[in-house]
Amino acid sequence: MAVRPPNRSPIKSRWQTLRRLLGKVPAAGSAAAGQVIHDYFRHQAHAQGYTLSHSQQRVIDCMARHACMLMGTAPKPLPGLYLHGAVGRGKSWLLDGFFRAIPLAQKQRLHFHQFFAQLHQGMFEHREQADALAIALDELLSDCRVLCFDEFHVHDIGDAMLITRLFKALFQRGILLLVTSNYPPEGLLPNPLYHARFKPVIDLINARMQVMEVGGPHDYRSQARTHAHQLFTQGHYVWPASVAQRQSLNLPGGDAPAVSLPVGTRHFQARFCEGRRIGFTFANLCDQPTAVMDYLELCRRFDRWIIDDLPPLGECSIAAQQRFINLIDVLYDQDKHLTLLGQHSLRESLDGDAIDLARTRSRLGQLVEVSEPV
Repeated sequence: MAVRPPNRSPIKSRWQTLRRLLGKVPAAGSAAAGQVIHDYFRHQAHAQGYTLSHSQQRVIDCMARHACMLMGTAPKPLPGLYLHGAVGRGKSWLLDGFFRAIPLAQKQRLHFHQFFAQLHQGMFEHREQADALAIALDELLSDCRVLCFDEFHVHDIGDAMLITRLFKALFQRGILLLVTSNYPPEGLLPNPLYHARFKPVIDLINARMQVMEVGGPHDYRSQARTHAHQLFTQGHYVWPASVAQRQSLNLPGGDAPAVSLPVGTRHFQARFCEGRRIGFTFANLCDQPTAVMDYLELCRRFDRWIIDDLPPLGECSIAAQQRFINLIDVLYDQDKHLTLLGQHSLRESLDGDAIDLARTRSRLGQLVEVSEPV
């Protein structure tokens, strides 16, 4: 009796072809790389139940053209791609998809916080050299041809001056730069005291990158468990952090003695430290002069985080709010499990004045909120 071959859907069949293509470099000048991009996003949208918005499809078409030129014989440096729009519209999803699908080994994808912290560290190590920036970039990028920055923003004039030099250096190296941001280029460094001094890099972005808005009516992060495979989204926000709640979730008591934890050349006060599990209070991390490099170092050592005593951010200094924003950015990007404890609902706790709190609200909104009764 003849055996009927399995019924394979067109999507699955194309995806199998795509997987074979991902291991090969398309022939110069061919459209294969662009087709890889289109097929990848078509498969991912189908698998995740997404309907691509008009603006997302426009970006994918643009990415496919970039892939064709990158893998072909384009003699000139390619224009970069700057994606901006409100939180939850799929900017990072598009960036990550392009990064995964482009059949090229010489590529890097980093949260901008992470890259900028590494750049600062490299420049400090080579501070005695004539061009510390060039040496640090050589070490960080090596033979990189595609560089993806997620969550790009500029609020500090000191950072702005270095970012100006950084972007000029990246374009001079002929690297294809892709960036996501909640802000259009003209919205970067909004402080009116300093905005004019950053205008040259805004003009550079507009001249050397294709600026595209990713819009649409849906906040994908707010949809039920669309990121259930991520460790971060399996975490909890617990309030009012009662004794019964702590016992139910196997969390340390609020009166646990502090533990001294070495981080680089400094010592942090932790609420507890056990294996790959670490606990801090908000004050431990955000009321102290901590930095992104500290959070990245801790993420290399710990996968499950507990942050206790979250106050209403509106009662905190702008500096403490910004450190908290940076911390959540790092934990989200490094995909760490987070349990956050506070006295008030998450909505009340996140009512602050720092510029990027909308992104933090969106990310923490993916946690499971646990309130009384347990």
